[in-house]
Amino acid sequence: MSRISITLPNTLLDELLKVIPAKSKTEAVIKAISDEIRMKKKKNIKAMAGKMEFTKKAEELRHKDERLG
Repeated sequence: MSRISITLPNTLLDELLKVIPAKSKTEAVIKAISDEIRMKKKKNIKAMAGKMEFTKKAEELRHKDERLG
């Protein structure tokens, strides 16, 4: 884990602590950053909808994993 020093507006930090249940300011910031990353990844995946072509049916993917032999 890296240690950094950042300057945050008190009002922003106070609001964060109200909406994110956490034991410490550090935990609240970590949760907020993790949530933001997760939402961005989700948005990117949704943007790919309809742009990919699959050659196998869902049933084949579920029950016939070629990696298992």
